[in-house]
Amino acid sequence: MKSLEELKKLREEAIKNVDMRNSGKDIRVVVGMATCGISAGARPVLTTFVEEVAKRNLNNVQVVQTGCIGMCTYEPIVEVYQNGREKVTYIHVDPEKAKKIVSDHLANNNIVREYTIGAE
Repeated sequence: MKSLEELKKLREEAIKNVDMRNSGKDIRVVVGMATCGISAGARPVLTTFVEEVAKRNLNNVQVVQTGCIGMCTYEPIVEVYQNGREKVTYIHVDPEKAKKIVSDHLANNNIVREYTIGAE
């Protein structure tokens, strides 16, 4: 960092990311981050969700991590909970799939069925 302005910008981005993880949102994205999920590539998936949600200013979306979801062979697993709707479980998610889930499902309310658990 070379200036106070850079530090302020970094602080604002960090606050925005923390706010994204707070409750009270309409949509909650849960990324499985147990050892099985992490070894399958869940960490960049989580990062992609956080970045894409922030980039699109989806203020109604909360991105959180959890431990083992219980279906290790399908990792990385992402579950999307939306008020008044049934949970959607996405499997074998990678950063590119995460971007599509954000653009189609979170931003435009269209489930990406080919990435869901029933579609394999």
